[in-house]
Amino acid sequence: MNSNRLEAFSDGVLAIVITVMVLEMKVPDGARIESLASTLPVFLSYVLSYLYVGIYWNNHHHMLHTVERVNGPILWANLHLLFWLSLFPFATAWMGQNHFAVLPTSLYGGVLLMAAIAYWVLQAAIIRAQGSDSLLKKAIGRDWKGRSSPAVYVTGIIVANWSPVVAQALYVAVAFLWLVPDRRIERIVGN
Repeated sequence: MNSNRLEAFSDGVLAIVITVMVLEMKVPDGARIESLASTLPVFLSYVLSYLYVGIYWNNHHHMLHTVERVNGPILWANLHLLFWLSLFPFATAWMGQNHFAVLPTSLYGGVLLMAAIAYWVLQAAIIRAQGSDSLLKKAIGRDWKGRSSPAVYVTGIIVANWSPVVAQALYVAVAFLWLVPDRRIERIVGN
């Protein structure tokens, strides 16, 4: 089968993830500006997670355009990725509602780490299915961003025990690293 159905399903799941995240943001009591102050950590958590979901959606879209055919391992690897992405609303809400406390910040980093690993597993399944001359393998090359991101997440998880703010800064830094458009696949496939 081609990747259209897989991409459509994944798009639907990611749309639901974003919807659930925004529904976790509760309207503040009161109509004064001070009422909004208590929602700032929740809003900032949402913005970061929204960026991450957008980054995954964008890269997933490009990656699937290199797929000639979908097999069972690709389907399962994609579900594995979607599982970790579906935990973003929980991790986001817990971290924001607890004002970036140690354990929620560490858990958030853990979800980011597992999503990155799941993305790598999906990428590897696609390359394995497409063979040594796969478009994806040519496009990603050494994949320094893909290799360094999990290391930064692990560092953030560890650092969160002493400074959740520094851990958050590391998570934001990885998001900004990926926010810069990655044109490797576009150059190979021509999307």
